[in-house]
Amino acid sequence: MTTHQIVYLVFGIVLSVALVADLGLLSKKNKIISIKSALYQTFFWVGLALAFFVFLLFEGPALAQENTDPTVKVGQYQLAFEFLSAYLMEWSLSIDNIFVFILIFNSFGVKPNHYSRVLLIGILMAIVFRILFITVGVALVAKFHWVLYVFGAFLVYTGYKMFTADGDEAFDPHNSKIYKWMKKFLPLTPTDGDGKFMIRENGRPVYTTLFVVVVLLAAIDLVFALDSIPAVMGISRDPLIIYTSNIFAVLGLRSLFFLLRGAVNKFDYLQQGIAIVLVFIGIKMLGEHWINQWISKPVQVGISLGLIAVCISGSIFYSIFMAKKGMPADVVDDSV
Repeated sequence: MTTHQIVYLVFGIVLSVALVADLGLLSKKNKIISIKSALYQTFFWVGLALAFFVFLLFEGPALAQENTDPTVKVGQYQLAFEFLSAYLMEWSLSIDNIFVFILIFNSFGVKPNHYSRVLLIGILMAIVFRILFITVGVALVAKFHWVLYVFGAFLVYTGYKMFTADGDEAFDPHNSKIYKWMKKFLPLTPTDGDGKFMIRENGRPVYTTLFVVVVLLAAIDLVFALDSIPAVMGISRDPLIIYTSNIFAVLGLRSLFFLLRGAVNKFDYLQQGIAIVLVFIGIKMLGEHWINQWISKPVQVGISLGLIAVCISGSIFYSIFMAKKGMPADVVDDSV
């Protein structure tokens, strides 16, 4: 068994145990998650990801020896820091997901006691879709290397649009193509079915608003994956890093939702911070051939990690500073 296979096995075991703990101990049906509980759950998932990072550090030398590409020199701890960079990238993008999730819940009038279960199912569906998406993306890059340049150009364009967006146009879930499709082809009811996803009305099965919300959550996350997965592939080309960083970030999304749902709309400049990172990674992918001639892969990983940390933390702190400096106390919205 190779070291990569051992790491996959450890990841699978840890993930299974963590999900059982989350489902059995941290999640209860129809329970409203408090800020305190959400904080503990966030520590749990972030701590688990950091523990996996430490595990990759220990396995780094063996993983480096398994490198089969003689043109690329892999540092002993390169994959570990690639994982940390990719995880931070995905984790920061998750905050954008949360803002859209809040809009979906509010638009369909989901009760707070149903949040946890709906989020869990939607996120598990999103993981399945992401695994399929990543598998296709990795296969395409392996067969057609030029696809990376397409991804790079897409990230530069996306980052530019994100940086210059004014944020005035809010996403309306009822006007989304996915909801219109469901409304056209599925029997829907405007009620939540008292927590059920499907009920019977007049003798026929109909789908409740909770079912609609679950589908929208999974679909919206897949849309976000169009940005995040190419961005991760700009950090690491190893499928192990791409899969694990994505799954860890998505699994922590639910606790992050409860922790930040009252404050996420205060991070006014986070979008610009993320946009700078996307443009940087896109340019790095476009200029990979020349960059590799001047800068080694381990150094590139260090630069990427530093830029991600500075841009994300800087944009969050700047948002808080500007809000405190320029926003009157009575403007703050306590409705979420």
